[in-house]
Amino acid sequence: MYELLAAGLVNIAQVKYLLPLFFGTLAGVVGGALPGVTITMTIIVVLPFTFGLDPLQGLAAMTGVYVGGSAGGLVTAVLLGIPGTPAAIATVFDGHPMAKKGEPGRAIWLGVWASFFGGLLGGVFLIGATAPLAAIALQFGPWEFFSLFILAVSMVAGLTEASLLKGLIAGGLGLIVTVLGSDPVMGQERLTLGIDFVKGGIDFLPVLIGVFAFAQIMGEIERSGGKAQLAGSLERGVKLTVSHAKVIWEILSRPFQLLWFAFVGVLIGVLPAIGASAASMMAYDQAKKISRRPEKFGSGIPEGIIASESSNNANVGGSLVTIMAFGIPGDSVTAVMLGALTIHGIQSGPLFISQNPQLAYGIFAAYLLAHPIMVLILALGARWMLRIVTLPKAALFPVVLVLCVIGAYALNNTMANVYVLLVFGVLGYLMVKFGFPLAPFILGVILGDQIEINLVRSIMTDSNPWLFITRPISGGLLLASVLSVLFALWQHRRMQKKTAAADGDSDF
Repeated sequence: MYELLAAGLVNIAQVKYLLPLFFGTLAGVVGGALPGVTITMTIIVVLPFTFGLDPLQGLAAMTGVYVGGSAGGLVTAVLLGIPGTPAAIATVFDGHPMAKKGEPGRAIWLGVWASFFGGLLGGVFLIGATAPLAAIALQFGPWEFFSLFILAVSMVAGLTEASLLKGLIAGGLGLIVTVLGSDPVMGQERLTLGIDFVKGGIDFLPVLIGVFAFAQIMGEIERSGGKAQLAGSLERGVKLTVSHAKVIWEILSRPFQLLWFAFVGVLIGVLPAIGASAASMMAYDQAKKISRRPEKFGSGIPEGIIASESSNNANVGGSLVTIMAFGIPGDSVTAVMLGALTIHGIQSGPLFISQNPQLAYGIFAAYLLAHPIMVLILALGARWMLRIVTLPKAALFPVVLVLCVIGAYALNNTMANVYVLLVFGVLGYLMVKFGFPLAPFILGVILGDQIEINLVRSIMTDSNPWLFITRPISGGLLLASVLSVLFALWQHRRMQKKTAAADGDSDF
């Protein structure tokens, strides 16, 4: 393993791989620092530029976007009090108060170095756990894969914050999209509605671009109401210089806390589609619970920044484990990476490392090298990025939208994908408008084919349906799916009772 990792580091250090990694990380940092432009939208914009690259170059660029974007959100979170990404929401709680108290440099660099160390700890897990988990996955038959994918969909649908029913409906809609086109076994047409380009099925990437990027741009325009710029809450000419040795010592002098926060991030990352925002919030909550001064949280103390930023970067490592070991995207960013692998004819999942060791360890190496590159970019450009984030959204969003359309067209050089993008962009916008979560929908689109294929394979192998329950791993996964939905029902009912009680108290 160490020899392969060393070879991967030497390989990725070549200029032809290092340049895509650098520019991907730069794009991620800038995209992460722009509120409303999310890491997902950034990686979608970068994706078309990777079509002409070899697989490792393209995936190095996207890994850089992922790592850079996870850290980039802290810039505006600290300086403006506006998180650049959802993962940086918890960073605002103590980062912005610390900046307003006259220590913006300390706040930013606590976040940057916490992201660096948390990300590297996530990398240790990524490198150490992917092969063993893939070996376990090799023991899976079609019954186990079917049950695993059902668990993934049920978990995401159950973890929606608003309505559990809407989460399940969104997941079901995503599964329906995969039925459009031809039967994967018999090749018979299904639900094509006489539309020619639907007969071959619908490509995943235009759906993803439409639902996330197009819908989010429309939502942001609606929410902004024509307001073009962000207003900074700090004085111009703010000094960001700091003693890096002191900041690093502030983080490393809390080794147990750093390890625990990184572990929380990795654990949330392994669970499909929960996201880095949940990881950072959970880590922040843990930091408050184990702190000797919980009453100080929210006033600008280092523990809050360290918890949020170390966990959301460690989350990246956990998400990459899920896609590389099981072929399940951990979040929307790894969903795009999964699509990129498919475009290059590479199958992710249990056999990925054994069949593509050079590519797998190249991704590991790119992940590790992206962190010092991210630190370098932020060291050189934090002040310039503060100017970038005040760009008018009226100028920024049309550019992003045009790049999204170009990306969809470039996938197969057909207008059909552009039509798909527009249709699902409108659908995504309506889903958000009416409170339907996007994550279950996207996961349904991603996993629908695999759910159907493994169901058909299992029945063709043995028509006994009880095998889904009597096979220990498959039965355990289905039981976990049921428990996940029941737990979500309990959580929703509990939340409704709390809301009703709060409303009753407010009436008096």
